[in-house]
Amino acid sequence: MTDYNKKAIALHYTGYGAPTVSAKGYGPLADHIIEQVKKQGGLIHEDEALANYLNQLEQGDEIPEQLYRIIAELIAFSWVLNGKPPPGWEGVEGIEEVI
Repeated sequence: MTDYNKKAIALHYTGYGAPTVSAKGYGPLADHIIEQVKKQGGLIHEDEALANYLNQLEQGDEIPEQLYRIIAELIAFSWVLNGKPPPGWEGVEGIEEVI
């Protein structure tokens, strides 16, 4: 049985400016988006309130300023997990040993 209430919103960030909504969908399309993000090594973050808020945006829209901090923290965390320092981030020496 397909869960048509399931939703996925993918964000894209170049390292400059605000992240944008790169894809969004429900049901089988949400499953496909999640599968593609996993294949690309992206972070999957489950937060119903954040997803509901982001779902109000259209593909290509920049995230609103009130979400900058939480999205920036999630993106930076995903880059660190993937062994890539975020642009302009000096990081912490020995971060590999901490994580």
